[in-house]
Formats: sequence, structure tokens, C-alpha cells
Amino acid sequence: MTNKTHLVLGALNGDDIGHEIVPASVEVASAAAKLHGLNIDWRPMPVGRRALDTHGSTLPEGTLETLQKMDGFVLGPIGHRDYPKGPGAINPHPIMRKHFNLFANVRPTRSYPDIGCLYDNVDLIIVRENNEGFQPDRNMLLGIGEFRPTDEITLSVRVITRAASEKVARVALELARSRRKLLTLVHKNTVFKLGCGMFVEECHKAAKDYPDVTVNEVIVDTMAMRLVRDPHNFDVVVTTNMFGDILSDEAAGLVGGLGMAPGLCIGEGDFAMAQATHGSAPDIAGSGRANPYAMIESTRMLLDWLGRRKNIPQAVAAAKSMYLATGEALGNAAARTGDIRGSGNTASFTAAIIKALK
Repeated sequence: MTNKTHLVLGALNGDDIGHEIVPASVEVASAAAKLHGLNIDWRPMPVGRRALDTHGSTLPEGTLETLQKMDGFVLGPIGHRDYPKGPGAINPHPIMRKHFNLFANVRPTRSYPDIGCLYDNVDLIIVRENNEGFQPDRNMLLGIGEFRPTDEITLSVRVITRAASEKVARVALELARSRRKLLTLVHKNTVFKLGCGMFVEECHKAAKDYPDVTVNEVIVDTMAMRLVRDPHNFDVVVTTNMFGDILSDEAAGLVGGLGMAPGLCIGEGDFAMAQATHGSAPDIAGSGRANPYAMIESTRMLLDWLGRRKNIPQAVAAAKSMYLATGEALGNAAARTGDIRGSGNTASFTAAIIKALK
């Protein structure tokens, strides 16, 4: 499918502001790719509410099979909570993650000057296990992982496996090895002695293959406090699904909010999904005020990851240009969006990034 200067990527806008920020990310990535001789064949595909209205399903038949033939895809935010009741109105996220076995969600947190960050020089990554945990849509083959035996009792099941714990640990260890060689395991094995205990066991087993990486452990409630007090003491953090969900949003609060929270979902193969971690923000959809940073940065991460996995140096170079240009554009208060102390909009921020590309 690919050669050394060619990528085929899906572009799925999602819902609400996704129809503004995904095109912005495609525009920036295309400009960076052109600068470095990388050919990206973008394949727009319907997903979400508009797909429901036009195709009868939020995840139309054949979408997964078509995406499988590509190198990866960009997925905009999904507003599934507002979908109408009906058989075709499903949340595409967990289906996509499971279908492509995207078991690791890589979520960086980075601070920039003058945009409302609580600290300067924050640079850490939370690696969240993606396909297990407490989330009911990810812990059962059929049905859901919550039960109500009587009207007064609800039981929720969390699934932890050795295989998934080892795999996400290795993703985090590889990242740590490429950065400051420091990995923090976050868990609650003081209470969840079997579930979190198994996760910690597998992380330490995997760490034996990375003797150059220092591995620490922090209990999740202590981590929530320390993340606020001393985020500079952390580099790569690995944890289970729900803990990672909560901590990564807390980390985003340190650096300007969810508009500054990118994410990349990866698995064992050479296929990945770029996905901003925020919601679809229907309250500002169509106003041109959405911050495209998280979606653009997620797309940059996709290019960098694919470039390294598939040995496409042009993709790595394009990603580096995007990184530098985005940092420069964030320094322009007239261009950046209002949520990060700017007076610009989606279009002006996107244009500023493209102008800064080198």
C-alpha cells in the first residue's frame, strides 16, 4: 500500500466541531507533507451523526474494512451522547479500537508560554491501556459489564489481562527509553490486589528487558495530587484504562485544557488512529471558535509514528515541521483561539501554523 513517499490516510470528521478541526489538521498536514516531498492520499469517510442521517448508521457498513486497507486515519470528536435511540446510532470509538486492536492510547501533555498553563516546562506522556478496564463497552464480548441484580444494587466488572498489561507496558517502556528513561506505573494495588496487582506484575516483567529505564510506582490517588503539585517529576506514565482516562484530563488542565490534549491510538502493527481527546462541543460548532491544536497535534503524531514504523523519513520530517510551526503559531495571540488566551479563531490559528512551516 505504501512506498517511501506515500501514505493513504482516512479523514473522518466525526461530529460538531470535528467538521472544522479535522479539515484544519488535514490542511496543515498536507502543507507539511508537500514541503518534504511526502504524498498523502486523504480518503474522506462518513462517520457519526451525519453518517447516520445519510447512511443509516454512525459507522456505515464497510467502513472498518476500507480503513483496514489504509495506513491509518484521523478521527474527529464523536458526540454519541446526543445520538437518537436506534440500532444504527452506536458509538464508533470502542468498535474501532477493538477492531484494529489499538490497545495503547498515547496522550502527551506539554506546556507553552502565555496560553494559561499552570506550570512552565511541563512535558510528560500518559500511556493509557485502551481496550479493557471498567468501561462496559470494552470488557465483554457480548452484553455489558454492568449488572443490576436488584433495584438497589449495581455491580460493575473490570477486566485486566496479563497480555494487554504487558503490551501497553512495552509501548510505555519504548517511549521512556526514547525520552528521559523514566517510567511511572500508576495503580491501586493496595485495594485492587488482583486486578492492579496483575497489571503491576506484568509491567515489572516487561521492564526487565529495559534495564536502562528507571521504573517507579505511584498509587493513583497520590498521583492525582502529585500531578498537580510536581508534574515535572514525571516523564512517561503508564496505567489502566479508567485511571488513565481521569489522569490525562487532569494533566490537560495543567496546560490550557482539553483543546491542548492530543492523542494517538496504536497497536502491534503499522496502523494507528489520530484522535483528539476532547468532546465534539456542539455549543460552539459552526462558530469558527474551536481550537484545532489537539487535532493537528494528533495528526502530527500519526505522521511521526507511521514515518518511523514504515521507514518514511519524509513523514518524520513533515511531523517535525508541524511541531515547530505549531509552537511558533501558539506564540501569536492574535492567531490562537480564545480558550488559550488568544483573539483569533480556528481559521487564523490554522493559517498561522501553515505560514510558520519550514
